[in-house]
Amino acid sequence: MYQKFIIGIVALMLIFALTACGKSNDSTDNKKLDMGSKPASSVTKEHMEHSSSGEVPNGLKVAEHPTYKIGDKVILKTDHMNGMKDAEATISGAFDTTAYVVTYTPTTGGPKVENHKWVIQEEIKDAGKKTLKPGTEVTLEADHMKGMKGASAEIVSSEKTTVYMVDYTPTTGGPVVKNHKWVTEDEVTAK
Repeated sequence: MYQKFIIGIVALMLIFALTACGKSNDSTDNKKLDMGSKPASSVTKEHMEHSSSGEVPNGLKVAEHPTYKIGDKVILKTDHMNGMKDAEATISGAFDTTAYVVTYTPTTGGPKVENHKWVIQEEIKDAGKKTLKPGTEVTLEADHMKGMKGASAEIVSSEKTTVYMVDYTPTTGGPVVKNHKWVTEDEVTAK
């Protein structure tokens, strides 16, 4: 009996460890309730997809007059992922849109993801052109994190802004992260 209990505990720990180390499908992205004072959850940071193909959603408009242009060198001031804050980055895309902080329940199960930054207007199913109000229930089309695509979510807050896709080298070491989606205008500074 005791042996079965120990085996069960070990199996459960192994499942949690594999889940924490598994590949995910998210970039963003990402948890701050008041848009900048609370650090992102390590769960979110650990489960984010480091690099993406650079594909952008249909209808996303290239920014006409972005502060930072493709190829500009910047310093990241946000901590969506481990090793992101204070990392040197290169702008790989600039787009004008509405960026949202969302809370969602992953389609893969597990705990609710609170205050994920950022999902953009074009990554929300049937969002249209109007800015969605806090509390609006939506379906995510973004694929930044494992279990995000198709997930039910609630809008926490929004801001009309330029969002940037960036390539950066984590301050914690490791390979260059390509086409990270998304950082906003106030999350980068000139190098």
